[in-house]
Amino acid sequence: MEINNFVFVLLSVITLLCAMGVVLVKNPIHSGLYLVLTMFSIAGHYVLLSAQFVAVVNIIVYAGAVMVLLLFVMMLLNLNKENEPLKSFKVKMLGAIVSGMMLVSMVAMYKVKMTTQSLAGIPISKDFGYVKPLGNLLFTKYVFPFELSSILFLAAIVGAVFLGNRNKIEQ
Repeated sequence: MEINNFVFVLLSVITLLCAMGVVLVKNPIHSGLYLVLTMFSIAGHYVLLSAQFVAVVNIIVYAGAVMVLLLFVMMLLNLNKENEPLKSFKVKMLGAIVSGMMLVSMVAMYKVKMTTQSLAGIPISKDFGYVKPLGNLLFTKYVFPFELSSILFLAAIVGAVFLGNRNKIEQ
């Protein structure tokens, strides 16, 4: 077995075990930590696909910022067993069916051989997945949508601050 295939299978097993840990563990803090491990193993998959920038962004954004916020909210809500609703058999069966379908699709994707050409038959460039071509493209051809999205994020932050302080303003 080639080393890339071995690493892929190892990362896939880690991803699946950690994803099952997210769903099966009763403690929400442990579930959040399993989600962090899942994000790290998915970042490993991105590295195998030569998308190093996406892997780093995945670790910084998802495993870093989002998970810190998620764990903060879990601790703030003080979740315990009395507050957790019981799940019916139908919900558990639906989760098992969706998980099985996901497993089948992952096995099918593994069977597809990776080549050095894209699906359109165009050869993939040598610097595919690196930051420099992405930055050049982002700040030349797509500068207007990039700046528009930053204004949208700014408006979302201002709205969140306003909604968070609404009770203080009314009093």
